[in-house]
Amino acid sequence: MFRLPLFPVALALLLAACRGPDAALVFIGTFTEGRGNDGEGIYACRFDEASGRLTKIGLAAATPNPSFLAFHPKLPVLYSVNAIQRFQGKVTGSVSAFAVDPQRGTLRLLGKASSAGLGPCDLIVDHRGRHLLVANYGAGNVAVLRLRPDGHPGAVLSVLAHRGKGADPRRQAAPHCHSVLLDPASRFAIVCDLGIDRVLTHRFDPETGQLTADTSVQLRPGSGPRRLAFHPAGHLAYGIHELDTTLTRYRYQPGIGRLEPVQTVRTVPQGAPPSTGAEVAVHPSGRFVYASNRGHDSIAVFAAAPHTGELTLVAHTAVGGRTPRHFTIDPSGRYLLAAAQGSHRVVVFRIHQESGVLLPTGNSVVVPSPVCVRFAPSFQESAPQKRDP
Repeated sequence: MFRLPLFPVALALLLAACRGPDAALVFIGTFTEGRGNDGEGIYACRFDEASGRLTKIGLAAATPNPSFLAFHPKLPVLYSVNAIQRFQGKVTGSVSAFAVDPQRGTLRLLGKASSAGLGPCDLIVDHRGRHLLVANYGAGNVAVLRLRPDGHPGAVLSVLAHRGKGADPRRQAAPHCHSVLLDPASRFAIVCDLGIDRVLTHRFDPETGQLTADTSVQLRPGSGPRRLAFHPAGHLAYGIHELDTTLTRYRYQPGIGRLEPVQTVRTVPQGAPPSTGAEVAVHPSGRFVYASNRGHDSIAVFAAAPHTGELTLVAHTAVGGRTPRHFTIDPSGRYLLAAAQGSHRVVVFRIHQESGVLLPTGNSVVVPSPVCVRFAPSFQESAPQKRDP
C-alpha cells in the first residue's frame, strides 16, 4: 500500500493556510534575559483576518531582549531595541535591523548600532524612512540615528537628555524616557518621561535629524507617564500613566506641538489589586480608546465622544493571562491582540464594532515573555541587499 509521509503533508497544508490571501504577518518582541521562561528573540505569526485566528510560525530571529519593534515605512525592514548592558565594549544598549521575508515570515539581520544610552525601550522611524528615534529608559535620553537608503542604522545624529526627578524615590530618582512618538506631521517628537512626570515635545528636523527641546506638560506627581497615542483626527491624544493607573486626554495643537491635558480618568475599578498602567491605543475609527492594566490584568475600554474625544468607561475585560504589557489592534479594527507577558501567551479578542467591547475568541498562541505585538505592513518593495553591519 502506498502511504504519503504525514509530516511533510501536514506542514505543507499549514504553510498554505498561513499564506492565505487574508493572512497578515505579525511579529512579537520578547524578553530573553532575566525574566523567567525567557524567549529567544523575535517570533512570527500569521493572522487570518477573516476568521481572527492567530497561528504561530516560530522564531523569526534570535536577538537579545528585543522588547519593542517598529517597521520602516517604505522598505521590508523591521527594527528592534536590544535592552542590553554593553554593546561593542561600551555601556549602552543597541538597536537591530532585520530584512523581512514576507512569504516565509523570517528575519535576516542587516545590522546593529548603539542606541546611545542604557535601557532602550521604544523606537520609531520617521515617515520618510531617513531617521530612527530611540527612547533610552535607563539613560533618560532620546537619540536619533541616521538610516541609510537600504535601511541599515548608521551614525547617531542627535542625543537629547532629560533632567530632574519625580516624587517616587524608588522609580523616579532620575529621568526615564519610556516612549517616543512622532506627531502625524513628523515635526515633533513626543516623549513620555516616567521619571520626571512630564510629557515633553521636542522639535524634530526631518532633514538633519536634530532634536531641540521645546515644551513640556507637568503631570501629577507620582503619575509616571508611560506611553501616548494620537487620535486619527490628529488634534487629540491619550496618554497612559504607569504608576497611578490613569489615562489623560490631551488637546493637541499641531502647528506648535503643544499638548494640553483636559481630562484624566482611572483605568482600574475601585478595589482593584495593586496595578500599573502599560499600553494605550485608539481604535482606527476614533470611537474607542483602550488601556491595559498589569496586576488587575485587564484592558479598560473607553468610548471617545465625537469631536471632543471625551472618555467614558465602557468595560474592563480580563485578558485571560497575567501582565498585559502591550497590545495592538489589527488594521481592520476588528481584532485586538494582547501580549500576556506573565502567562507567555498572545490572546486574540474580537472588537464589537458598535460598543467597542472586547469579546474573547478562545484563540491564543504560546510565546515566551511576549512584550510587543506588531502587524507588518503590506510590503511593496523588494528586500534590501545583504551587507556587512
